[in-house]
This record gives sequence, C-alpha cells and structure tokens, in this order.
Amino acid sequence: MKPMLRAGLLGPPVLATASLIVHAAPVVSTFGPLRNRVMPRLAGQGRADHVALTFDDGPDRLSTPHFLKALDARGVHATFFVLGSMLVRAPGVAREMVAAGHEIGIHGWHHRPLLLRGPRATHEDLARARDAVAGITGEPPRLFRPPYGVLTTAAHLACRRLDLTPVLWTAWGEDWRRRATPRSVHDTVARDLTGGGTVLLHDSDCTSAPGSWRNTLAALPRILDTCTTRGWRVGPLRDHGVPG
Repeated sequence: MKPMLRAGLLGPPVLATASLIVHAAPVVSTFGPLRNRVMPRLAGQGRADHVALTFDDGPDRLSTPHFLKALDARGVHATFFVLGSMLVRAPGVAREMVAAGHEIGIHGWHHRPLLLRGPRATHEDLARARDAVAGITGEPPRLFRPPYGVLTTAAHLACRRLDLTPVLWTAWGEDWRRRATPRSVHDTVARDLTGGGTVLLHDSDCTSAPGSWRNTLAALPRILDTCTTRGWRVGPLRDHGVPG
C-alpha cells in the first residue's frame, strides 16, 4: 500500500483516537493519591497550619442557610463551589454567602461530566456560570471545581481563558452516599486530612442521596473540632495559600 493511501485510510481513526487521549489526559488527576503527591496545587494543598473547607452543589434554598448559620456560629468562613443552575434559583442565598464573608467558586452550570463535552460546550458552561456569579453577587469568581472532580484539556483551556483556577481536594466525606451517617462523614474526612489539606463536602443534595445534607450538617461541628484539636485553622481557599 502506498504511504499516502495508507495515511488516507488510517489517518482519521488515528487522529480521532489521539484527540480523545489529549482530551481525557487530565483525568489522571481524579486519582486522589496521585493528585495529592504530584499535583499539590490542583489538589488544594496550602499552608501546613490551615485547612480549606469547601462545599459543592449549592446554593440550595432549603439546606444552604443551615450551613451558613452553623459556620457563623463557629466564626468560620468557607468556599462554596456553586452550580449556575442552582444559583439562579436561589440568588438571595448566594448574596447571603458573600455578605457573610464566604468565598464563591463555580462548579459549572450543570452537574454533568466534562468528558462528554467538547471545547466549545465546556467554555460556554464555565463562562455562563462565572457570569451568573459575577452578576448576582457583584464579585467575579476565581476558582473552579469540575463536576465529579474530572478535568479535561478543554476545561484547563477554558479556565485559562476565563481567569479561573481549578481546585480539587485532598479529603472528602463521601457525604453524598445513601448509607452515609454523621459519624462516617467525619471519620472519612479525618482519615485522609492533613495540615494544608482541602475538605470537600456538599451543602445540597441536588446530586446526592435525598436528605444527605443533614448528615453533612451534623458532622460539621465535629470536623471543625478535629481540626482545632490537631492545631489547624479552618477557612476558605483564599486564605489557604492556593492561588485564586
């Protein structure tokens, strides 16, 4: 077979495969141990004496105000990664977050895997969420956390163009699970948490087991107590030493 003919027959499939590999390559960051070891900035590792507290999937008119009240009672600020589709349903809650001193990042418009989206759709999703936050709160967000923690090359490029920094986490509570309990949420966080780490929790059950946010809320005081006992201050990512 002539070289040109061979290239013509094999080129498109090979190019398609190569394109898919490039698109999905950042998915390796999904694996926590690898991310924490070789991608500390992406994992959200900051100052050794500080723990960043973050929540995903809000704002939710039913559940988020309970978290704001609990955090206010402890004098703690956090970073909330909001979904644009939830934000437009509860703009007042988002304004309350900012007024209370919390930081807002974006979690995209819809909670859908970025692996299923191309560059244009990815950029439009992030831009739409970013603009909604800026319009409703008056403060443009600087941080982005992808749904399911799965990044793509298109997402990295969109973040660069939109002046967003992607941040994942070093410890989570697996609080979205149906079988989660307040104790399991705390113990799962505490098992992997170290100074300088970033905690992932959820202030809404919009993508989790119904009512799961109540377990998270009940676990929150104990999580904060554990951090205090271990000598760590708790706050938002902006105070964590992670670029925003």
